[in-house]
Parts: sequence; structure tokens; C-alpha cells
Amino acid sequence: MSTIPAAPSKQTQLRRVVAASMAGTIVEWYEFFLYASAATLVFSHIFFPESDNPLVNVMYALGTYAVGFIARPLGGIVFGHFGDKYGRKKLLQLSIILVGAATFLMGCIPSYDTIGPLAIGILIFLRLLQGFAVGGEWGGAVLLVAEHSPKEQRGFWASWPQSAVPLGNLLATAVLFILSATLTSEQFLAWGWRIAFWLSVVIVIVGYYIRTKVNDAPIFEAAKAEIQEGGAGYGAIEVFKRFPRGVFTAMGLRLLENVFYYLLVTFTITYLTFSVDLGQSDVLGLLLVGHIFHAIAVPLIGKLTDRIGRKPVYAVGTVLAATWGFWAYRLYDTGQDLYIGIALVAGLLFHGLMYAGQPAIMAEMFPTRMRYSGVSIGYQLTAIVAGSLAPIIATALLNRYESSTPIAIYLLICGVITMIAVIAYRETKGLDLHELDKADDDYRADLRAKQQDAL
Repeated sequence: MSTIPAAPSKQTQLRRVVAASMAGTIVEWYEFFLYASAATLVFSHIFFPESDNPLVNVMYALGTYAVGFIARPLGGIVFGHFGDKYGRKKLLQLSIILVGAATFLMGCIPSYDTIGPLAIGILIFLRLLQGFAVGGEWGGAVLLVAEHSPKEQRGFWASWPQSAVPLGNLLATAVLFILSATLTSEQFLAWGWRIAFWLSVVIVIVGYYIRTKVNDAPIFEAAKAEIQEGGAGYGAIEVFKRFPRGVFTAMGLRLLENVFYYLLVTFTITYLTFSVDLGQSDVLGLLLVGHIFHAIAVPLIGKLTDRIGRKPVYAVGTVLAATWGFWAYRLYDTGQDLYIGIALVAGLLFHGLMYAGQPAIMAEMFPTRMRYSGVSIGYQLTAIVAGSLAPIIATALLNRYESSTPIAIYLLICGVITMIAVIAYRETKGLDLHELDKADDDYRADLRAKQQDAL
């Protein structure tokens, strides 16, 4: 006698959703951060003509890195628009294919010595495609979890996709570390680095498969039906028209966090390589340790935001991150692995205090009908002036002043702006997303009534 298997519990379903979000996010950020590391270690050497000042070529390479950030807001707008209409899952499957194809092809680009400036052009095009796909990834991944999560634990569960970002970075750093440690410098620059990019095919297949095994949350399915029937607006224009405060608050919250992270994971490579004269294997090894601590800390901090609130945790992280540069670079300058490791791990933990709560904070700012668009725009627009430029600005300051103090001041200024956003943010811990949707429905009903009265 056959029996029908019992439906999985809500907790089991939630864990599957978390696994699916994390799997794809690890893949996509492995590829995105692989580029960040390779920009300094590899691309500055093989995709640009030789220069007497090595920092100049590093800035050029970081310029192509910044191009990906320019495409991210466009990806956020496009993926957000269609993700609100058709579903988070479908768009997440598309994003993982796009970023995987772009990354694999980067590993196939001939060097500057072989095809000249065309190499730079191909690199920029693929970087734009990669950035476009990643721009749509974050919003869908965190919302897939946030919309399945109970309101009392949303900070904890929604922080897991955030921990996938340092895990992706950890994987990229580990692959580069192994290759750089086992190959000679000549072998690594000639062909070894390409292996790291080609490996993306394997992990893309795994990530895509896992994402086929989950579904969108019931709260989204209800909103999708209303959108497709023409009963609710969605997309970027609707977000700015209805919730401009949410978008600009999200952008302000992101500024310091985004600048700080790319100073930690990208500019650290430049600083330790060129100012401290540390070997690339040593630098990558230290980053490896930092990413492990970061990945472990993020869900724990997410749980803390459920207990004491999103706002106080974010405020503490803002203060600590904004002042990190005034003492951490002095520890870097010692050239001692222990002191460098302390500064790096502390910085990533400070970053986690801001980063862990972002999915819950931003998901709780917008109703379901425009949530993908709202969180993607608020999250990705800031990247144009924050993470994209941070390594370039820091490298230029280091080249001009030969001191870390201007970089610390730059970080502090970003911290002041983010603290203003923290003060403006209204605490949303424990908010019921259904109540948020109901308030939005009531607002639209009142608006329709006023329009009918005016006729």
C-alpha cells in the first residue's frame, strides 16, 4: 500500500530556502570577488601596458573593477521589476547563469601583449555583464529568505545569505591562495589564474540545481496575482513615488558599509602588497582567516538584531567602522601577520554589525508588491559611489600622500553620512510583513476613493 509522503515542516522549508539562497549567492560572489582579487594581483600586469609606477596600473585595473558597480543598479532595476512581477526564484536562476558565463569567458581573454587594447574592451564588456547579473542577485536572494521567515527571527534567517558573501569571497581567496602557493609567479600570471575563473562552471551548475528545488513565499504569490491582474503598481518608478524615504535611507545605510568592505577585501591587497611589501600568498592567507570569522559572525549578529533591534546594532557598527582606519593601518604597517590579522578580523567583525541586519531592515521598508525593486535600488545605487570607487580613491590617496591618514579621514566622512541615515531609520524589529501590505492596501484604497470623489 503506497503512502503519500508528509509535507515538509515550515522550518524544513525555510532551511531549504536558506540553502538555495546561499548556494547561488556563494557562486555569484565567488566570481565577483575573484575579479576583485585578480584586478590587483593579475589584471594590472597582463591586461595593461607596462608602467614605471605599478600603482598606476593597479588603478587602471580597479577602474575596470568599478565598471561592474555601474551596471549593478541597472541590474537591480531590471531584475527588481520582473522579480516583483514574475517571482524571485526565476530571476535568481537567470542571474546565476549570466554571471557564470561572464566569469568563465574572462578566463579566456588573451593578454594585452597578444591583442592589445581589445583585451581591455572585452574585459570591460564581461565585467558589465557580471555586474548587471550580480545587481539583480542580492535583492532576490535575501527576499526569498526574508519573506519565508517568521517576524521574530527575520533578522537571523535573512542574515544567512549575507554570510554567503564572505563564504564566496573565502572560496575565491582560497582558490587564488592555492594556485599562487603551488605555482611560480610566472606560471600563475601566464595561465594559473585562468583556472580559478574556469572553475566557476562547476559551482554554477551546483548552485542552479539547488535553486530549482524551492518556491517563492505565499506572501509574494498573493502580491504577484494582484500585480498580474493590474490591481497594484510595481517597479522603480512606483518605489520612488511611494517610498522615497525608504530608498534614500537604505542608500545612506549602505554608504559606509560598502566603502568599508571594499577597503577591507580589495584595497587591503593593494596596501599590504605595495606599502608593506607582503607576499601575495601571505596577503591571501590573512584574508582567508578574516573571511572565516566574518562568515561565522554574520548570522550571530543577525540573531542579535532580533533581540535588541536593528538600529542599535547598526549604530555601534557605524561608529567602530568609521574610526577603524585611524589605528588599523598602523597595525598593517608593522608587517607582522598577527597584528595585521587582528586589524583585518576586527574590521570584518565591525562590518558585520552593519551588514547582518541589512536584509531584514530593507525588506521591512517596502510592501511586497515593490519589495524586490525597493531593496535592489536602495542597495545597488550606492555601490556606484561607494564600493566601486573606494579602492580607487584609497589607492589614489596612498599614491599622492604616501600615508594612510587621508584614507582614514575618507572612511570617517562616510561614517558621518551613514550615521545620519541610522538616526533617520525607524526601527522595524518584529514587523509583520502582512501588516505592511495591509497598510499599503489601505493607502491605495484611500487614494482611489479621493480620486473618485474628485471626479
